Amino acid sequence: MLDKNSHIPIYIQIEELLKQRIYLEEYKIGENIPSERELSVQFDVSRMTVRQSITNLVNSGLLYREKGRGTYVANPKLEQPLMGLTSFTEDMRARGMEPSSKVLRFEKIVPPIDIASDLLLDPGEEVFFVTRIRSANSKPMAIERTYIPVKVYPELDEKKIMGSLYALIEAKFHQKIGNAIQQMEAAIVAKEDSKYLQINSAAPVLIIKRTSYLADGVPFELVRSTYRADRYKFISEIKR
Repeated sequence: MLDKNSHIPIYIQIEELLKQRIYLEEYKIGENIPSERELSVQFDVSRMTVRQSITNLVNSGLLYREKGRGTYVANPKLEQPLMGLTSFTEDMRARGMEPSSKVLRFEKIVPPIDIASDLLLDPGEEVFFVTRIRSANSKPMAIERTYIPVKVYPELDEKKIMGSLYALIEAKFHQKIGNAIQQMEAAIVAKEDSKYLQINSAAPVLIIKRTSYLADGVPFELVRSTYRADRYKFISEIKR
């Protein structure tokens, strides 16, 4: 099983063996793996070595820990291509998952200066500020905080925003969506968001800021999304 004479560190060998068991479904999604003590006996190594292997797999998203209960096999991360402009609803349905939204906040506000600047608003112009939990198969995936210029969609209301904003714009308002500018960064989840996302208060998250434009160049949305890093990974194709 382990080659203790190999130049490959023991903890990495254990990590690869555990990965193999996960991929071969010896350890199934949602089930707990053997304890550190059991694995240390099985591999004839120290618990510290086993712990390092497990920690690496937790950090990579293959496993997750529950305090006082053990370590479990995680659901595979969803791959989100960084190509094409699609909505959360479209992304989830394309993966055979059922999207849903819970509106936490819907109100008219005068946005902060940076938001107003990105949306090309004059001082004092209002936006609809919407905070939504976005879920797939009833599991929270992200929190979206969206700013939508009132002058662009004055008839918008909380009921209309329950589904896909992009579908609403194209099907109901008969407008063509053009492009978006997107920024992404890693962060530690905010305390308030950890509760809604059902993750640890020190868990990593992915923060996406996206400003979207209609085909005529008018900005219609600025959204700041906080994604669970244990459920998402973003991929891109790069050509020379």
